[in-house]
Amino acid sequence: MARILITGSKGVVGSWLSKILQERGHAVFGLDLTHQLGAVGFEHEMSAGHFHYARCDVANFRQLERIFDKAGPFDFVYHCAAEFGRWNGEDYYDQVWNTNAIGTKNIIKLQERLGFKLIHFSSSEVYGDFPGVMKEEVMETTEVKQLNDYALSKWVNEQQIRNSITQYNTQTIIVRLFNTFGPGEWYHPYRSVNCKFSYHALHGLPITVYRGHKRTSTYLEDTCTTLANIVDNFKAGEIYNIGGKEEHDIETLADIIWNYTGASRDLITYKDSEILTTKVKQVDTSKSERDLGHTLTIDLKTGVERTIDWMRQYYGLSK
Repeated sequence: MARILITGSKGVVGSWLSKILQERGHAVFGLDLTHQLGAVGFEHEMSAGHFHYARCDVANFRQLERIFDKAGPFDFVYHCAAEFGRWNGEDYYDQVWNTNAIGTKNIIKLQERLGFKLIHFSSSEVYGDFPGVMKEEVMETTEVKQLNDYALSKWVNEQQIRNSITQYNTQTIIVRLFNTFGPGEWYHPYRSVNCKFSYHALHGLPITVYRGHKRTSTYLEDTCTTLANIVDNFKAGEIYNIGGKEEHDIETLADIIWNYTGASRDLITYKDSEILTTKVKQVDTSKSERDLGHTLTIDLKTGVERTIDWMRQYYGLSK
């Protein structure tokens, strides 16, 4: 059994990952931005007993340090906490840089002191304008231009980690996630395209479909199963792509959602390619398949339908 901290444990990926790790018998402690049941009290303890969660902003070193003091030591830290998404990064760039750059630096400084193994969550967005198959080593051999502040912040994180490895021999794995989706992703305007399209279709809201963009989509449970496997085969210094194989354009995704929900096609507007956005993401996941047992069990259509069924239940909608 490992003692594990998950930052951003109440987020979409963090909550799924926490569940899987606990089912495997690991002791999991989580932190996120809000008060929750089971939280640690600090100056004022509300109750005694086993605590498994604390409110914490990773950009606040004092808050982060006291979690390690009170709930640690930890064998592994999964650093999921981040401000996510390219348009979120444009509208809330101050939070993006504060949380992603300063927050990650805080985690790294504690790692240098305490010696835990770190799994850092990067993003496919770091591949920027690269036009070919996205292999992990591309970033070592090719000059790539990131296309938005979110992507830049994640690339900065990777450089922060590399510097720490060089100076302090810290043990870290970087994972680059590609378009993860599935049940548990609640809606807001900056969510994944899968989530936004599904929510809009169910609520009769318009969408814009940009032509010429291609993606692979990875079901949340498959992604988090792979992430949980890292505990059993931790190779310090490695970088892994975690993504899908079923390449699709955005029109195909919209068709699946509209066919399943029966929403009006009048809600869809088609436009040419979107700015600040990678046109085609072709991913090579052979390394995560080899080392982490990355396996895809849910195809796009099945995953989208399961997500829509979950949304109907979550938002109290009838079929």
